[in-house]
Amino acid sequence: MTSPLILLPGDDVPPENFPASSGSAPLRLGPGLRLLSSQPTPTTSSKSHSTTHVLSTTQPGILSTDHKRNGLSMQTPPNRRYIPTANDLVIAQVHHSSPDYFHCVVTPQAPQLLLGQLSFEGASKKTRPMLKGGDLVYARVLSVGMGPGAEAELTCVNPATGKAEPGGLGPLTGGMVFDVSVGMAARLMRASSSSSAEDDDGAVAGLVILAELGRKLEKVGGFEIAVGRNGKVWVDCANGGDSAVKATVAIGRCLSAVDELGLSPADQRKLVSRVLREMKVES
Repeated sequence: MTSPLILLPGDDVPPENFPASSGSAPLRLGPGLRLLSSQPTPTTSSKSHSTTHVLSTTQPGILSTDHKRNGLSMQTPPNRRYIPTANDLVIAQVHHSSPDYFHCVVTPQAPQLLLGQLSFEGASKKTRPMLKGGDLVYARVLSVGMGPGAEAELTCVNPATGKAEPGGLGPLTGGMVFDVSVGMAARLMRASSSSSAEDDDGAVAGLVILAELGRKLEKVGGFEIAVGRNGKVWVDCANGGDSAVKATVAIGRCLSAVDELGLSPADQRKLVSRVLREMKVES
């Protein structure tokens, strides 16, 4: 068994750690990696070629190679500071606005990110959202910029189509926002997008809290959730009234407990039952 490869920000990824098929198939990069260059390389066959990639790390962690999906990613400490990365989904808070942009905060440590006032599906000067300081948006990191003074940008549409992508990008109204570790946020996103409780590489094995909450709260109208890679979770219950507030708080308590205590699947189910009972949420 080979030892895990630990890399620091700015380190180059050794070519021998690339997936076996990375030369001929598109290479999938996860958070923490940046493509510096990509060049075709001739092979022994005159009709084919491979591609040589030069990758650098932007976050510290352990390099993870997924041969089945032809992917590379960095497994980072669960409580690390969030660093905006292109294509990340984040929950941002509007700080203030200027004629063309909303200036948004995704983490207290990072500079403000720019969100174009027309970066919403169907937005025009007359129909654009009228957001004010403190409002929340679910957005995707469009770019992070390079060099001193470069500003990162957000968007709430797919730049190729001008349409809002699946997942509810745009303003978030109502509900509550809870803080979790960045590692927990990543697990929640992978768990909610997986078709089963455990994906192929087992990275989210044992995280059943969302499925259990959904099952328990189905009779009272269920809930909506948006998870940001910046460690923010927005929750809104659809049934309204005091019961909705109680259910929303209960969900936040459950997510925080699983994040802090690392509970097993059985303990997660017990936690959900106990918290809903304590909050007097009918399930």
